[in-house]
Amino acid sequence: MDRRKFFSKAGVAAAGATAAIASPAIAQSAPELKWRMTSSFPKSLDTIFGGGETVAKYVSEATDGKFQIQVFPAGEIAPAFEAANEVGKGAIECCHTCSYYYWGKDPTFAFGTAVPFGLNARQQFAWFYHGGGNDLLNEFYANHGYIGFPAGNTGAQMGGWFRKEIKSVADMQGLKMRIAGFGGKVMSGIGVVPQQIPGGEIYPSLEKGTIDAAEWVGPYDDQKLGFYKVAKNYYYPGWWEGGASLHTFINLQKWNELPKAYQAILRQACQATNLDVTAKYDSLNPAAIKNLVASGAVLKPYPQDVMEAAFNSAKAAYAELSGSNAAFKKVYESMAAFRNDAYLWQQVSEATFDAFMMAQQRKKEL
Repeated sequence: MDRRKFFSKAGVAAAGATAAIASPAIAQSAPELKWRMTSSFPKSLDTIFGGGETVAKYVSEATDGKFQIQVFPAGEIAPAFEAANEVGKGAIECCHTCSYYYWGKDPTFAFGTAVPFGLNARQQFAWFYHGGGNDLLNEFYANHGYIGFPAGNTGAQMGGWFRKEIKSVADMQGLKMRIAGFGGKVMSGIGVVPQQIPGGEIYPSLEKGTIDAAEWVGPYDDQKLGFYKVAKNYYYPGWWEGGASLHTFINLQKWNELPKAYQAILRQACQATNLDVTAKYDSLNPAAIKNLVASGAVLKPYPQDVMEAAFNSAKAAYAELSGSNAAFKKVYESMAAFRNDAYLWQQVSEATFDAFMMAQQRKKEL
C-alpha cells in the first residue's frame, strides 16, 4: 500500500468527519432570526426614519442575511410615542425612537436624547462611548425592560418656527409651542405652554393656529414638512437639543437570548448608524437652509434675554429634579461633569478654529 495515499485519504476523511460534527454547532451560533423594529417616524423623513433602516441593513449584511430586522413606520404596528413601551412589554423585539419621548414616565429618559444646554453631538458621542453615559442609561433602561444603543444624531437642531416674531422673553408668555421632552419643561419656566405632537400633525396645527410655534429637527426635515409656508420666522439655536441622539431599544430578554456574535453585530450596527445619520444631516442641511431662505423663511437668533431666561429655567429644573429623583441626579451629575471638561477643551480647539473659518466664510474668502 502507498503510505502517502493512505494518509492523504485518511486526512480527507477525518476533515469530513470534523466538518460534519462542527456544522451543527456553527448553525446554532448563527441562527436565522426575523425581528420587527417599530420606528417613531414616518417613511417620508428619510434621514431620521432611515436610521432604523440602516441598522437593519448593517445587521443583515454582517450575518449574511441570517438576522433580518423589518422596519415599520410610526403607527403601522405601534403609535409613535409608544414604541419603547411596546418593546419593554415584549410585544415587539426592538424600536428606533427618541428616549426623551418617554419623559412623562421618568425625566431621566431625557438624557438619552438631549437635555437643555447639555452636550453637542461630538460631546454626546464621547460621553456615551467613553464617559460612561450609555452604561448609566442602560442601568436605568433595564428597569423598563430594554437595553439601548445610540443610533443616529441630528447634530444641533434649529430653534423652531414661529408664526409671529419674538423680540423678547415677554413675547414667549402664553405661546403654545410644539416641543418634546425636557425642553418643554424648561420652556414652561419662561411662560410657554408646551405641546407634544407627532411630526405628521405639526403642519396642520400650525396652519390652523392651534399652536403658535413648533420645533422639529433642522432644515432638511423641516423643509420636507413645509413649515415655512405657515410660520416663516425660523429661530436658532435649538438650545434644548445641542446634539439630539436617536436610540435603538431592544427588549432585554430578546437581547440576552441573542448569540454573542449577534449582540456584537447589532451593537456595532447602531454605532455605525450613529455616525452615518450625523454625516447625512451635515451633508443635506446646507442646501436645505439656502432653499428655505429662498422660499421666504426668515432666519433669526433667539433674543439674548430669551436665551438667558431659558438657561436659568434649565438650571432650576436640574436642581428640582435632582432633589426628587435619584436616577436623574446620578445621570445628570455624570453628564454635567463631562460637559464642563468638554467645553473647556473645545473652546481651546474646535471653537477657535470654527470661529476663524466662519469669519473667512462671511468675508467670502473660502
